Amino acid sequence: MDIATIIISIAILVFSVVIHEVAHGLAALSQGDQTAKIMGRLTLNPIKHIDPFGSIILPLLCVILPGGIILGWAKPVPVNFNALRSGKKGEALVAIAGPLSNIILAVVAGLVIRGFASSLPGPAVFALEIVILTNLVLATFNLVPIPPLDGSRILSAILPYKARHIMATLERYGLLFALLFVFFIWQLIIPIVYFLAYLLSGIRIQ
Repeated sequence: MDIATIIISIAILVFSVVIHEVAHGLAALSQGDQTAKIMGRLTLNPIKHIDPFGSIILPLLCVILPGGIILGWAKPVPVNFNALRSGKKGEALVAIAGPLSNIILAVVAGLVIRGFASSLPGPAVFALEIVILTNLVLATFNLVPIPPLDGSRILSAILPYKARHIMATLERYGLLFALLFVFFIWQLIIPIVYFLAYLLSGIRIQ
């Protein structure tokens, strides 16, 4: 991966994780929780969302890993789940909003490629391919049901109350679980992500 590709990939990653977190905040706001709005997190300004490890260190580590995919996350948007008017349903809606925003970005980029690839310059098509791949990675990764990922929030929202305490306990070790997943299990999922990217764009993304 050359320097230009690394820079473009990280820039798209940062943009995508910002959209992801703002989507969480907007979903929470729609459910009655104004925490993210009050704390100024409903903004596309990346400075408000950058997490030193997830937005900078991890993406750089991914550069040296096989697979050609750069992974990362932003600083989570604060949500007061007790303030959500729909209770567990509201919690699930807030959790799914982030991955859903990434799926929408990937689908839109795929439609642009399928509709206008012949009239777009090569670099633009390449950037759109990275948008598709990055956002599919983010959606797939965040839907994994391990704390503190969104999948665990969705699972917690549908589990009985006692089981939710177990998820809360596991969340203390969330970063460790996430790192173990990234470095030992994620490689098994990468081929699925590439296949989904092909279905969206019609192009074999390498």
